[in-house]
Amino acid sequence: MENTGKTEAARDMENVENKRHDDTERLLRECNAGIRMGISSIDEVLPKVRDSRLKGILESSRREHADLGDETHELLLRYDCDAKEPHPVAKSMSWLKTNVMLLVDPSDRTVADLMTDGCNMGVKSLNGYLNEYALADSRARQITGRLIDVEERMADSMAEFL
Repeated sequence: MENTGKTEAARDMENVENKRHDDTERLLRECNAGIRMGISSIDEVLPKVRDSRLKGILESSRREHADLGDETHELLLRYDCDAKEPHPVAKSMSWLKTNVMLLVDPSDRTVADLMTDGCNMGVKSLNGYLNEYALADSRARQITGRLIDVEERMADSMAEFL
């Protein structure tokens, strides 16, 4: 009987390790997709920005996103896992919303509004992924936390332009 318990315990431990690996991959893939979406959104609005301070904030946030994207991509390679592209429908809807809103009102206020909405959606999604993939390793969770921080700071910095 005791050997069966050890075998069952070993299986349980293996299942936990498999879940940790899967959660880590999934969390990293979601972060990577979110980072790509953020960079794409920033690239979409940057040419339309008039205020040099707003442009600087967006360019700085883009660099932070790119750095986190590089770090996330490196970890995905270590896990022998492909990066995840942003969902095509979400990307299309974001592009459409951005371009329609900027067509109607091509102001820095509109850019700040769009960026604030995007950051808030990102923070909400990322916190959900942290809960969903609770067994992800500490490095993946730390990157996610840093990405949440970048998104929150960017949203806060948009307030003066709203």
